[in-house]
Amino acid sequence: MKRTDNPFQRFVSLESTSSLLLFVAALVALFWANSEFSASYFSIWKTQVSLGVGNWSIDKPLILWINDGLMAVFFFVIGLEIKKEILAGELSTIQKASLPIFAAVGGMVVPITLFLVLNDNGVGKEGWGIPMATDIAFSLGILQLLGKRVPLSLKIFLTAFAIVDDLGAVLVITFFYSTSILWIYLIVAFGILLLLFVANYLNINHKWTYILGGIGVWYLFLKSGIHPTIAGVLLAFTIPGNRKIEVGTFQRLLRIEIDNLTCTFKKKTQFLTKPQRVSLETIETLTQQAQPMLQHFETRLHGFVAFVIMPIFALANAGVELFPASNSASGFTPLSLHLAEAMLFGKVLGISLFSWLAIKMGFSSLPSGVNFKQIIGVSILGGFGFTMALFIESLAYTDPDIITSGKIGILVGSLFAGILGYIFLRVTLTKELKRA
Repeated sequence: MKRTDNPFQRFVSLESTSSLLLFVAALVALFWANSEFSASYFSIWKTQVSLGVGNWSIDKPLILWINDGLMAVFFFVIGLEIKKEILAGELSTIQKASLPIFAAVGGMVVPITLFLVLNDNGVGKEGWGIPMATDIAFSLGILQLLGKRVPLSLKIFLTAFAIVDDLGAVLVITFFYSTSILWIYLIVAFGILLLLFVANYLNINHKWTYILGGIGVWYLFLKSGIHPTIAGVLLAFTIPGNRKIEVGTFQRLLRIEIDNLTCTFKKKTQFLTKPQRVSLETIETLTQQAQPMLQHFETRLHGFVAFVIMPIFALANAGVELFPASNSASGFTPLSLHLAEAMLFGKVLGISLFSWLAIKMGFSSLPSGVNFKQIIGVSILGGFGFTMALFIESLAYTDPDIITSGKIGILVGSLFAGILGYIFLRVTLTKELKRA
């Protein structure tokens, strides 16, 4: 069995593989939406789906079950990643976090500003938050195409600033893309969250406590007017990040159970004896207790999010009519161009400039083995917004023509960011290898 000891390498490998599936799902959506079966593509997502027990029910179109329901799990995993980085990762100290934070702030402020300046006619101005986020899966997937010539520290930098980007996007969605608020639901939701934080503080590690509480918080956010995906992020911060037993205790108890198994496995038998079953169950329990619940949820859900939720989201949201009827106001419009320009040029300028300022002012230093040309390269890849950009676009626009124009702008901006970022880094890294 092949084993990868570096958790970050496993993370990168998973994200890179999922990016291929995400790309295929987006292509299928585009072909379907522009084929003779396009009517079925646009109608299937409007199918009403009901979930209810007795007098209680939720009745929503399929697209909203995906964007409000499945994407809450996506945001939950993002929240887990943010918390993990804050506790023991690239955001755990000011020294480590300063450069990714500066890069992320520049990568949010400059694209938003550029979009508002370019889009001075006001059409689609509600979508100002679209260019601000980076798609981790696609950007890491493109870096993986460059092979071992890419320094690991560069991948870590990209991941760290993209995670801070996601946090910024979450805050923007919370405060600017939520509807009128029904405070009674929100107060009850925060009451449950407070209880979950208390449970965390008291070292309560029963996962169903957090799962059931999380479902309740999601429903209350849905009813309150705050976008329910935010419940996923807030819930993630309540999940315990501590082990139930320490490593030394785990090793000592594990050796005892392994010794017990060694003594009882002398004879080859088809079925386990009762003592053997007890030892194996104890080992399983010890293994769960030695792993923080935060890591347990992240490990269990990351694959599901990467290979199921994100492709479904792309399939449901990436479909856009590229060649609309001549009397339509949609298609590649000035709004599309402004979004694409803000995503590409805004990200390059924002990430590069703010990173340079952070280094020059002495707040930060370049990651080990990384030069500033490589920072520029990943800043280009930062313009690959896709998943989060499409999500914010679905909240910002309601007019069908503007939605179409927005999606085209996101696809064009992401495509150019991916291609140009790959070419720039390939040329830069190849030259450096020849000089080495």
